[in-house]
Amino acid sequence: MSSWIRWAGRAACVVAFVGAAVPALAQIKIGQTAGFSGPVAAGVKEVSDGAKLYLDAVNKAGGVAGQHIELIALDDKFDPALAAENAKKLIDQGVVALFLTRGTPHTQAVMPLLLQHHVPLIGPSTGAMALHNPVNPWLFNVRATYQREAERAVRHLSLIGMDRIALVQVDDSFGADAATGALAGFAGVGKQPVVHEKFDRTKPDMAPIIPKLVKSDAQAVLFIGSGNMVADGVKLLRSAGSRAQVVTLSNNASAGFVKSLGDNARGTVVSQVFPYERSLSAPIVKEALEYGKAAGIGEVTPAMLEGYAAAKVLVEGLRRAAPNITRERLRAALEGFKRVDLGGLELSYSPTDHSGLDYADLSIVGEDGRFKR
Repeated sequence: MSSWIRWAGRAACVVAFVGAAVPALAQIKIGQTAGFSGPVAAGVKEVSDGAKLYLDAVNKAGGVAGQHIELIALDDKFDPALAAENAKKLIDQGVVALFLTRGTPHTQAVMPLLLQHHVPLIGPSTGAMALHNPVNPWLFNVRATYQREAERAVRHLSLIGMDRIALVQVDDSFGADAATGALAGFAGVGKQPVVHEKFDRTKPDMAPIIPKLVKSDAQAVLFIGSGNMVADGVKLLRSAGSRAQVVTLSNNASAGFVKSLGDNARGTVVSQVFPYERSLSAPIVKEALEYGKAAGIGEVTPAMLEGYAAAKVLVEGLRRAAPNITRERLRAALEGFKRVDLGGLELSYSPTDHSGLDYADLSIVGEDGRFKR
């Protein structure tokens, strides 16, 4: 055998050895359970698309400490029991954190697992007060509470001269929580709802409620429920001849909800928990729009902005926990947040405060089907 052949053979062995020794790019596994099908599917998709917009940009730039972020998403069909099952599966798969759960009872079903397995949940897409108080050491909110939204909505309606305001809520923990804020708003302006009705979450039926709203001659109706439920209620309300102002909360701040309203969309008031999604004066919006343009996305919706902000919190926590990222190190990193700038919005956490942001505003659906402020 010639010396050249012997050298080439040894070189090939070295190359093969080096190739085998170099590991594939490590992944940081993040788990998500949400209703990708069912009554909140449109909103869930938009929130998740917003998060993906930022996570993709981070991965394209090299990830966190040389590791790409892998988001593993499971569909819980907006079923609390399935949400808990999915969360357990994700935890068993070794996710560093759970992320962007959707729904109040659904997140509450997941919460016992956080303490049991010492895994953080970041940015649940719900503003339930039960997620803020008492503080769960493993749950980190990003957005404002439903109570704050509902109270502000009622106060606004009173301020513009509406005295006959009705309240219609889903009969679950989300509805009860948001209604608490609404009733605080009524008390603050010395009024009571002319009608206060509840409907079942699993089998929503607005038909018995609509005649009561019409009979009360309500000037405005605050609907608390998921997008499809509210859209059905508005359709029946309009069919019954009522022109009452329709108001709902930020869980319905999505283009999908507007589409579900159809011809009834124009003039609907929807509360918002992030800056105006077309305002370039807000750095977080400008950044999201730039990433969206690069990704071929025409516009950013309010729901997408919520997911985008939650992803920024997640990534900042991972960066501070790096390079040896564990669930415990991530939790400690998040609790060390002091006035972290998300892009014109400052967020802080501490061992006694996991509330995140407190921003709340109102928008109205315009003739073009887009939110205006």
